[in-house]
Amino acid sequence: MKLYYHPLSGHAHRARLFLSLLGVEADLVEVNLAAGAHKAPDFLALNPFGQVPVLDDDGTIISDSNAILVYLAKKNAARNWLPEDAKGAAAVQRWLSVAAGEIAYGPCAARLITVFNAPFNATEVIARAHVILGRIEAELGERQWIAATHPTIADVALYSYIARAPEGNVDRSAYINVSAWLQRVEALPGFVAFQKTAVGISEAA
Repeated sequence: MKLYYHPLSGHAHRARLFLSLLGVEADLVEVNLAAGAHKAPDFLALNPFGQVPVLDDDGTIISDSNAILVYLAKKNAARNWLPEDAKGAAAVQRWLSVAAGEIAYGPCAARLITVFNAPFNATEVIARAHVILGRIEAELGERQWIAATHPTIADVALYSYIARAPEGNVDRSAYINVSAWLQRVEALPGFVAFQKTAVGISEAA
């Protein structure tokens, strides 16, 4: 099994983190984004969207970080990470959609400005980040994990860009429940950290 990734991509970190949480061995293949390796023909043959991560499971190619989480959970029969019942599965899917939507256009986009010089409006995306962090803060006031009474792939999908939100100048200090949740994720057996950068503001304690 191979995971094509970049160490500063939160999407790639989701996949790498979940592999580690499951205890699944995979060769890490770093894709040089700065050199445009993700737009090279050999990589586009794996993922025509030209994005990391991509999972190659002995010729079965899975692209999109959330799809990789679902694939790994299903393949490893990790029902605790992806519930089989309709209500539980729907709860997880709701937050996978948030990860692909509000998180991507909020804390992820804010971080893309500072780390990759993306041409977004900082004021706008930081404001979006605070809206979704406020909603997650409220959700975590009622339970320890975002979609269930135990960690699921929804927590994995949300973690990376929330953890590194301060790199995008998003102040997390007011979100006490979010900070406690981050610590719970980081205490899970097999946790692997998302590489830090020197940009942005100091992280909340």
